[in-house]
Amino acid sequence: MIELNKIQQRNLLILARKTIAQRLGIDFDSGTLDFSDEIFKEKCGAFVTLHINGNLRGCIGYIEGVHPIPDTIREMAIAAAFRDPRFAPLSKGEYKLIDIEISILSPIERVDSIDDIVVGRDGLIITRGFNRGLLLPQVPVEQGWDRETFLTHTCFKAGLPGDSWKKKDTLIEKFSAQVFSEKEHNLV
Repeated sequence: MIELNKIQQRNLLILARKTIAQRLGIDFDSGTLDFSDEIFKEKCGAFVTLHINGNLRGCIGYIEGVHPIPDTIREMAIAAAFRDPRFAPLSKGEYKLIDIEISILSPIERVDSIDDIVVGRDGLIITRGFNRGLLLPQVPVEQGWDRETFLTHTCFKAGLPGDSWKKKDTLIEKFSAQVFSEKEHNLV
């Protein structure tokens, strides 16, 4: 799994905020952001999540690596702010209220036993037929869910009945994530 240090995390958070500001036509002086470290050439899954007052305001990402990390964060920042179908596009008035969180994903692995799932460490992907749903590792912690409730809600996210995770033809996968936010970096 990729491990970003605090400076690299901070640069990605500032990049996400700058990208959203530019799309909204808001001036944002980020100074010079350095993405020359080799780690930024890596391709891995990543999500950008927006919160306002602790409430979800947008969350979109790639499950697996498609582009180098900074390119993925730019693209997912725009998607989370303006293309999450659950929300209206972010307005200029909301911009100052958002707290940005980034999740950098590890490679995905198959789950052979639900006993291998650790709430708080693992995110889940459930696939059955053409349905697929994903929940990030922080979601069950924020919601106070146990392992079975986490599995049930991942099924719901996939548009499946809650007990679908018990069926033989359901694929359960897990991943971990390095999660960091503007709040913890004192950027908001």
